Amino acid sequence: MTYSFSDLIWLFFVYSFAGWCIEVCYAAVHRRQFVNRGFVSSPLCPIYGFGAVLFALFLPELVSSPFFLFLGGMLLASVLEYGTGMLMEKIFRKKLWDYSGIRYNIGGYVCLRYALLWGLLAVLTVDFVNPALCGLLDMIPPSITAILQWTALILLALDFLAEALTVRGMLASAKRLSPLSQRLQRISGFLEKRLTKSFPAITRENLEIRKREQSARKKSTVFAEGCSFYKLTALFFIGAFLGDITETVFCFLTTGVLMSRSSVVYGPFSIVWGLGCSLLTLFLYRYRDKSDRHIFLAGTLLGGAYEYICSVFTEAVFGTVFWDYSGFAFNLGGRINLLYCLFWGIAAVIWLKIIYPPLSRLIEKIPKATGTVLFNCLLVFMVVNMAVSSLALARYTARHAAEAPGTESEISAWDDFLDRHFDDERMERIYPNAKLVD
Repeated sequence: MTYSFSDLIWLFFVYSFAGWCIEVCYAAVHRRQFVNRGFVSSPLCPIYGFGAVLFALFLPELVSSPFFLFLGGMLLASVLEYGTGMLMEKIFRKKLWDYSGIRYNIGGYVCLRYALLWGLLAVLTVDFVNPALCGLLDMIPPSITAILQWTALILLALDFLAEALTVRGMLASAKRLSPLSQRLQRISGFLEKRLTKSFPAITRENLEIRKREQSARKKSTVFAEGCSFYKLTALFFIGAFLGDITETVFCFLTTGVLMSRSSVVYGPFSIVWGLGCSLLTLFLYRYRDKSDRHIFLAGTLLGGAYEYICSVFTEAVFGTVFWDYSGFAFNLGGRINLLYCLFWGIAAVIWLKIIYPPLSRLIEKIPKATGTVLFNCLLVFMVVNMAVSSLALARYTARHAAEAPGTESEISAWDDFLDRHFDDERMERIYPNAKLVD
């Protein structure tokens, strides 16, 4: 089943509300009182909505294989829950949920018990619930759907902004706004009470600790200390460059053909490898001292899920397949295969145990002012590079679409620029393995 953008918005809100109901009922049973368990004040738990959207985007083609649909749901939901848990702990300096007391948990963020439940929910929703739900919701007139969805999105955005400002203590700076400041402070006080009631881990003391840590990092003279934003940015560029070179050499040794393995039109950078290095470090940094087999297993699962998601994303967005493992044994839809998943596991061990430690120390030796300016410039360059590459790929796909491209008068100035600077010959040289799909 293919979902439209409107379907995805409906699924987000429906499952966010359903998740909120489940959380409220669970809290009522255990705490004997009504507690709004959502991060926002409205009756929504967005993490459930995001999970439903991820299921709808990446799992429908696994419907014919219930086992892999179940496994995909487990992995997607666990990665989402793990990432959200890490982010919340980084903000509040304490876990908002903790599965440390449950067997087979990872860092207290996820555990096997709830991962299995997520897998079962993936099978039920993708196989049965979503088709019926979208069929019912499609009966709503498009004009009413647009009004309802835009209204809900705007209200959710305002709700989230108010909660975020309350957490950061920014509303307190409104004292100079006289009457308005009193209203803002009353709203802030109400939201603060609700948050501390819903999540007892959220306290002023924890937020003060976070502020002191941020202040200490600003005063530090070490660039990209720990697993910071600039450290991950540096690893992204290093991984993207080394990944492109590695793939180029590997293809030359195995096929005898020297071909481009870049993901972007400017420079030898493989975005898949760059993001892989950053995300692998982000998720496994605190477990870098664990045994090799733990890191290998985590790298195998995370690498396989990551590669699968990248394959589905590029095909859905650009209508292009950049790799196809259909000829490999134990492949899943040609998107991933067992051998390369094992390679991801080996790469995770080599990366965390051998490459990352000296590389991290080398990055931290960069002068702070120089490193900040350098990587800010590199980030701007890569954002522009990726945007131009995306537009060039979209235009390349359009030129090869089944429909006629149109007359010259129908081609915009921007399309004309892309046609002249990124013609078929150049695009096929940059992306020699790309295959266009419907």
